[in-house]
Formats: sequence, C-alpha cells, structure tokens
Amino acid sequence: MREKPAQHWTESLFDSVYALYETAREYQAAYQSARLTRDGVDFDRRKIHEGRIEVAGPDVWGTPGRTGRRDPHANALAVLDRLYGSLLSEIEERYDQAALIYASGTAWAVRAVQRGEQPAYVSLVADRDVLVPPPLEIPGLDTWSDGPALDAAYNALVRCTEAAEYGEELGDQDDISDHAADELTRAHAVASGMADASFAYGLLAQRALNFVLLEPRRAREREIALARAEAQRPENTAPGDAQA
Repeated sequence: MREKPAQHWTESLFDSVYALYETAREYQAAYQSARLTRDGVDFDRRKIHEGRIEVAGPDVWGTPGRTGRRDPHANALAVLDRLYGSLLSEIEERYDQAALIYASGTAWAVRAVQRGEQPAYVSLVADRDVLVPPPLEIPGLDTWSDGPALDAAYNALVRCTEAAEYGEELGDQDDISDHAADELTRAHAVASGMADASFAYGLLAQRALNFVLLEPRRAREREIALARAEAQRPENTAPGDAQA
C-alpha cells in the first residue's frame, strides 16, 4: 500500500486549527438544536390539553389506597423540559469550552508563526483531561486589512470574560443588595454570549493564520519549484526520461 506523503507543517498546522473549528461548530449546532427542542416543550409556548386520567394505586399522591387524577400531557411536558434542560446545560458547557479552545488555539498558532516557529500542530495543555485555553490576544497585525475587525472581536470576547468573572464574584457574596442583584443579572446576560464571541473571534483568528502563513507557503512553493527544476536538468535526467 502506497503511503500518504507527509504534510508540510503549514498544511498540518492549518488542518489542526480547522479540526478545532469543526469541533466548535458541531457543539454550536448541537446547542442551537437542543435549545429549539427545549423551547418546543415550554409551557408558555404550548397549548396543554386539559384532559385528565384517573389513577388508583398504593402510591398515588403518596397515600396507600387513594385514587387521584393526573394531567398526562402536562406531566409529559414537565418530564421532557427536565430532560432537555439537563442536556442543554451539558451541551452549552461543551460549546463554551470548544469555542474558547478554538479561539485560543488558533491565536496560539498565529503567534507561533509570527515568532518564526514551524509547529505542525496546535499545542495545548490539559489539566485533568480538560484542555486549558492559551492566551487569546494576537498582536502585530496592524497592517492586516482585517486587523480592526480582529481587535473588535477580541474586545467583545474580553467583555464577556470579564462579565463572567464579575458575575462569579457577585454570586459568591453571602448578602446581595438589590443593586448588586441587578448587576449580577446584567453580568450573566453579557457572559451568556461568550461561546458565540469565542467562535466569532476564532473565525477571524483563522483568517489571520492564513495571512501569516502566506510567506511560509510561498517559500514552500519556491522549494518545490527549485526541486523540480533541479530534477529536470540534463545531468539529472536519465537517457530514457528524455524520450518519454
């Protein structure tokens, strides 16, 4: 079996980043789908059928030998709301993490190329099997046309991160005043957009990676062109090759 040629580091690094993008996008789509599914069983959005059933048994309402009436449709929606809510919370947490790793991992790749390094893959650190996001900021792209958009996306993500930290600080207080409660609500509202902000920043950081990889890719193309030219020189061509 013919072995697949080894990838150049510029290709494998970009594939590494793209894998992080696909991961975040999968969780983003799953989160959106789970949220819509849960909304479908929201009591305020549904017309609950008023029909009831009569149930007799030793455990009805916790009293032996009692008979009672139940609302089967309302009960089903309550059960589904609980199940979908639990699933939604887990997917949301995974989307938050995947989007942040996509953004920070891509930023890591850009900074590494800017330093003149040639990493074949995004390198991350794990703490108890949980990936630790590297720093998010990407400096030195003032001349890039999308630099202002990258800075704006970074600032939006920082606002979400700071809001989340502030919300945690307020939530840890034993006695929260009405003013602090209002601030806590506002902080949670801003922090709730962190996954989407991470994903948006990751998309721009991925474009920045393409930008900083332009010269290494051109250098690779020049190497390939020189190697081909060298192989086609008469002294490096076998007699039979010239007639082929």
